[in-house]
Amino acid sequence: MRPIAPLPTMKPHTDLPPPCPPTGVRRRDLLAWGAGSLLPLGSLAQTPPAAWPSKPVQLIVPWPAGGQTDLTLRILCEETEPLLGQPIVVVNKPGAAGTLVAPALKAAEPDGHTIGQVPITVYRHALMNHVPWDPVADLAPIVQVSGVSFGLLVPASSPFKSATELIDWAIKHPGELILGSTGIGTTAHLAMEDILLQHNVSYVHVPYKGTADQMLAIAGAQIMAGVNSTGFAPWVDRGQLRLLATFNAARNPRWPDAPTMRELGYPQAIYTSPWGLAAPAGTPPAVVQKLHDAFHKAMYHERHTSALAKYDQSLDYLNTRDYRQAVLATVEREKKLLARMNLLAKPA
Repeated sequence: MRPIAPLPTMKPHTDLPPPCPPTGVRRRDLLAWGAGSLLPLGSLAQTPPAAWPSKPVQLIVPWPAGGQTDLTLRILCEETEPLLGQPIVVVNKPGAAGTLVAPALKAAEPDGHTIGQVPITVYRHALMNHVPWDPVADLAPIVQVSGVSFGLLVPASSPFKSATELIDWAIKHPGELILGSTGIGTTAHLAMEDILLQHNVSYVHVPYKGTADQMLAIAGAQIMAGVNSTGFAPWVDRGQLRLLATFNAARNPRWPDAPTMRELGYPQAIYTSPWGLAAPAGTPPAVVQKLHDAFHKAMYHERHTSALAKYDQSLDYLNTRDYRQAVLATVEREKKLLARMNLLAKPA
C-alpha cells in the first residue's frame, strides 16, 4: 500500500479583505477605520497590541509640589489608580507661569502614558507670546476637572457697597479708578477689564506679583479695588475686605450674599480659570476615553471633593467633547479681548 502523504501545513490567509467598519460610524471615524485597514497585512498577523495601560501613567503638574493644585491632584490620582490598574506618577514641572506642561506633552509619546494638568492660562500664554508650541493643535483634552472663584474686592472702609456702585463711579470718573490684579494678562486682570471695556472706562491698573501683596494693598486702601481668586477668603472672613461680586456662573455657597457679575447684567463675565487634563495630540481616542472614564469616576470620590472644597475650588466637570469646545470658545473670546487690550502677540 502506498503511504499516505502528510497533509500540508495550513497557513493563515493573507489575502482576505479588511473587515467592514461597524454600522453607525461617523465619516471621520470611517476615514480612520479605512486608514487602519491599509496597514500591511503582515502586521495584522503579529501579536495584538498590549492592553492599555501597560505601564505607570505619568502626570505632569506645572506647579511646585505641595501647592493647592498639586495636593488635590495627588488625591485624585490615588483614587484613579485602582480604576486604571497602574500607578500614576506625578512629575512637577513648575515655572514659566504654569506653561511648561505644554512643551512637555508635545514632546511625549502619544500613547496615553503621559498626560498633564493644563490650566486655561496655557492657551492664553500662547496668544500673548510667541512660543514653539500650539496648545490647540498639540494637546488633546481629556476631561475638565475644576475651577476657582474670582471676586471683586474693596477695603472694608470703602464707600462702595456694590459692584454696580463702583462701576457707575468709574464711568463718571474716567481714569480715576485704581484697581489691582495679580499681573498683566492674568485671569484677574481680564475679568475686570472685560467689564470696564464694555463701558469704555479708562482706569489705572496696578499689577502685583502675588495674592499677599495685593490683599495688603487693598486692605490698606493703597488701591481702591482689586480682583483675585479665593486667596482673598481669610481677608474677607476677618472683615478687612468686602466682597462685592464674583465671576462665577452661580453664587458661591460660601459667600451667598455676593451676587455674580452675570446677575448684574454681564452674562459673558464668567471667569473661573478652569483646568483639566490633556494628553499629547494623536493619542488614540479609545485611550483618551479610558482616561476620561477613570478620572471622571474618581473626581466624585469624597476625598477629592473635600480636598477641592478645602481650597475653595469647585468641581467643574466637562466631558472630552464639551471640554474641547469650551477651550476653543475661550480661546476665541480671549483672543478678541487681548487684541483690544493690545496684549495679543504681534505677527512674527
